[in-house]
Amino acid sequence: MKNKKRLIYQLYPSYLLITLVSLFAVSWYALSFTRQFYLERTRVDLEINGRLLEKQVIRLLIPLNAQAMDRLCKEAAGQTVTRVTVILPDGRVVGDSEEMPARMASHLDREEIRDAYLGNVGVSIRHSETLEQDMMYVALPLVVDQKLAGVLRTSIPVTAIDEHLGTIRWRISLGALLIALLASGGSWYASRTITRPLEKMRDGAQRFAAGVLTHRLPLYDIHEFSALAETMNQMAEQLQQRLEEITSQRNKTDAVLSSMHEGVIATDLEQRVISINKAAAGMFAVPVKSIHGRSVLEIIRNHEFDSLMNQSLSTGEGLESDIVYHQNGERTFNVHCTPLLDTSQKRMGVLLVISDVTQLRRLENMRRDFAASVSHEIKTPLTAIKGFVETLCTGDGDDPEETRRFLNIIDKHVNRLATIIDDLMQLSRIERDDEIQQIGLECCRIQEVIETVIGLCAESIREKGIDVQFSCQPDLSGCFDATLLEQAAVNLLDNAIKYSPEKSVIHIDALTVDGEIQIRFKDEGMGIAHKHLPRLFERFYRVDKARSRKLGGTGLGLAIVKHIAQAHGGRVSVESEPRKGSIFTLHLPIEKKR
Repeated sequence: MKNKKRLIYQLYPSYLLITLVSLFAVSWYALSFTRQFYLERTRVDLEINGRLLEKQVIRLLIPLNAQAMDRLCKEAAGQTVTRVTVILPDGRVVGDSEEMPARMASHLDREEIRDAYLGNVGVSIRHSETLEQDMMYVALPLVVDQKLAGVLRTSIPVTAIDEHLGTIRWRISLGALLIALLASGGSWYASRTITRPLEKMRDGAQRFAAGVLTHRLPLYDIHEFSALAETMNQMAEQLQQRLEEITSQRNKTDAVLSSMHEGVIATDLEQRVISINKAAAGMFAVPVKSIHGRSVLEIIRNHEFDSLMNQSLSTGEGLESDIVYHQNGERTFNVHCTPLLDTSQKRMGVLLVISDVTQLRRLENMRRDFAASVSHEIKTPLTAIKGFVETLCTGDGDDPEETRRFLNIIDKHVNRLATIIDDLMQLSRIERDDEIQQIGLECCRIQEVIETVIGLCAESIREKGIDVQFSCQPDLSGCFDATLLEQAAVNLLDNAIKYSPEKSVIHIDALTVDGEIQIRFKDEGMGIAHKHLPRLFERFYRVDKARSRKLGGTGLGLAIVKHIAQAHGGRVSVESEPRKGSIFTLHLPIEKKR
């Protein structure tokens, strides 16, 4: 790149050159004019001197008195540097102040003499061979009775003029040098006067470009610079206001996007990310700062996302779809894809609004499954009851034993219906009381609660010959609803008994772990496959439906346990593997949070 010169190094030499050229021209003209002036003054003086001698010379010419003429010339010159010469019309010299006339050559070829012969005042500057120096000659024609009688010539060395002019030239040169120095300083000052404000404006503009918009340029005495500085200050102030507005608007937008639970991703036409909020980054486990400019497919590796975006870009329409995404488990996203338009309504990309509807879809599935399960659980005993009632109504009733058997079956199904309804009502009551925080809390000892539970299940334990081993930390207690806690423990222990083989061991441990009370029910039953564990506490969910119904379960026991734990600010968990038994654990806070 070509090196750029500073303005001062362009202005200063220009000013200095103009000044020097002007000084040279003026000095040259002054010297030329002075020389011409002195030469003209010298010519006039020589002519005057000649006019003063003209009458005396004419008296000696007619008649000619050569000796007197020569003596007159020498006396007239005296001690001056002026030379006086008298020449006859034939070119012969008859008088001269410097030389003897007889020794001098004819002067017919002299320029000034020829002009005088023509009746004019002859003037000439040339080198004198006699005196060996440059001379100025002025020749006057001597006319008597309108007839040329001779020529009177006066002359003076030009070297005297040159010496005098040299003194003048030296003085002019010295003055010009001083003026040049002053002009140089003035040029530098004038250049700096122009460039210094420009440099300050440049520095100010650089500070503006660096974002220091509070800086202000000083106002100068020069109108143009002052107007420019004022304009730049106004520009900086307006830029600052605009940036503050943009920053405020951006902060508001960022605050809105950050506060949204929905993920928002904006891309350009090449599907490169131009904006993303924290919710979207969290959904796909990517850092916000490293995502801008990258392709959205590098972040969301899913074919359905790609198809939805391409379709929206091609059609220019908003599209919505549920997309199943597999990353650290299966999640369901509701994606709304809309073309992104600029202020001129030109398409510039797409906008994705992503909602995590995994829980919502799971609840919807649970609702559908719950409705189907309730219908099935109630319809099965009702169908049996209806069938046996119709049989009794159409039969002759002669066989009392058969009638009694039918009635026992009807009673069994009625009791099953009553149990299902009771469990549903109890589950609903627990949920309602938990929502309005109306469960009755009292301080109770865990050991007493579990011992009561073991007593309630003693008959089932005895029938299967199961050994229940209970251990509890001394004086372990907390604030609970004792009735609800007993029911939860009864449901867990009853499940352990139902699914444990005969003569097995069930371990019940109550202890404090990590600031919470844990009550663990460990059995040696068949265990539960891992795929069933996430849904084990849903209403009516059964791992083995046929066996569960055979054992008399309603499918609501574990759901009741979960809601009782949640009502106390805790939770329930399960650990199980097929053929290795199961561990159900109640996690309860030492003090219920309100």
